[in-house]
Amino acid sequence: MFDTVVVATDGSESVERAVEVGIDLAARFGADVHALSVVDASEVDASPEQLREEFRTALETHAEGALSSVRDEAGPGITTAVREGRPAPEVVAYAREQDADLIVTGTRGRHGENRLLLGSVAERVVRTSPIPVLTVRQLPDAEGEETAAGSSQATT
Repeated sequence: MFDTVVVATDGSESVERAVEVGIDLAARFGADVHALSVVDASEVDASPEQLREEFRTALETHAEGALSSVRDEAGPGITTAVREGRPAPEVVAYAREQDADLIVTGTRGRHGENRLLLGSVAERVVRTSPIPVLTVRQLPDAEGEETAAGSSQATT
């Protein structure tokens, strides 16, 4: 059913569970895993001109770190890529180029009115992708706060 799964990551805690789910799903179907991190060009362009290259390099380093974490979890055989551009269109374009069967992405899991706020990369991917998209929310911990693993440790 799935031969190629693209996992989009920015290295944030809100994406950790999505990475785990994407890798697990790919393993269950024997699918190839592609991990993608996108350097947001609008962030680079919004920075002061004299700092743009330094900022771009810092964002690329952060993206490589995010992909390194995915490689550590997925093991050998994973394909990784860093792109620069607007995140949602880049995720969709990359998935199309790889002839992906599924895109997996995290979401901050907003509720109610807040879920309609503009700016959600996951929402834009869902709305614009011709490829099926699996969005994965963090699970709430005992205090109702969203966590990547969904578990909490009690302290006494």
